[in-house]
Amino acid sequence: MAIDTSRQPETDPRVDDGIPAVRLVGLQKHYGDVVAVAGVDLEIAEGEFFSMLGPSGSGKTTTLRMIAGFEIPTAGRVELHGQEVTDLAPFERNVNTVFQDYALFPHMTVGDNVAYGLMIRKVPRPERERRVADALAMVRLGGYEKRKPGQLSGGQRQRVALARALVNRPRVLLLDEPLGALDLKLREEMQIELKAIQREVGITFIYVTHDQEEALTMSDRIAVFSQGRIEQVGTPAGVYERPATSFVAGFVGTSNLISGDVAAGIVGTAGTYTIRPEKIRLAEPGDPVGADEASALGHVTDVVYLGADTRYLVALDAGQSLVVTQQNLATSSMEVLAAHGRAVRLIWKRQHTLPVASGRE
Repeated sequence: MAIDTSRQPETDPRVDDGIPAVRLVGLQKHYGDVVAVAGVDLEIAEGEFFSMLGPSGSGKTTTLRMIAGFEIPTAGRVELHGQEVTDLAPFERNVNTVFQDYALFPHMTVGDNVAYGLMIRKVPRPERERRVADALAMVRLGGYEKRKPGQLSGGQRQRVALARALVNRPRVLLLDEPLGALDLKLREEMQIELKAIQREVGITFIYVTHDQEEALTMSDRIAVFSQGRIEQVGTPAGVYERPATSFVAGFVGTSNLISGDVAAGIVGTAGTYTIRPEKIRLAEPGDPVGADEASALGHVTDVVYLGADTRYLVALDAGQSLVVTQQNLATSSMEVLAAHGRAVRLIWKRQHTLPVASGRE
């Protein structure tokens, strides 16, 4: 669906003037003795789909709330498009927020819910109706204006909340785990839908989630949070394939960590290393190993059949265990389960053995 550019704001948010959409400098938030955000420096580019990923209590939601203006930083500053807004109220910032619970008015129609912010701003009715129709069309809900939220599915209510945020034409849209209340299948569908909408409207999305698959699916870049700090910022592929710390390696996807004598025996150098399970293949103990490959002997202690894939837990003869994931291209569940207790050689390319820092765990 094409966007009617004649109806965009005078300053088109898709124009990249080189100034970050959001800049956070030394951002901190303390609640008494509790440090929720311990010093965040971050730049988010105009038009990015940027995700803040981390476990509960890692500081990601508090950081989002400081961008929105719902929380005042203890220290540091927030800039939006080059303007410091640290002390401005939420309504004075050109941002909107979509929450997990949608916060729709149940007694209002979909159209009135979407129009609510425009009514508060006293936008004339003809303009209001046109903008509501545009916003609902953006989220594929054209013609739903007269329905009540209770008549909609969870995914449709989520899109109404998104339309209500978009109708105000913010330059930055903040999304606080908006898919958390949806079931798995609908959540996966909405991930694709949200990314398509973001590309279409061209504004900056900042998305908070604890779900690494969500972040990997939708984001242009990801910031991984832990204990109030950012562990790593990068593209989904960069964060997944080249984790900077052991925390990132363990939190973003499944990862194997080897260290101590086991690492020295396999890699030849002491340190802590990570190998992703899908990079390892199971072979017979006597199978040859290439010059560019690393290997380790062990035996299968557990097998988990997942339909398309099987996950093997292998106890290494040298100590420690590694997880191996293999696609079930031509094997049945009975065949893979029969691998339990089998002696194996694990083989992988040396380039997939990556050193990681210990991080702040």
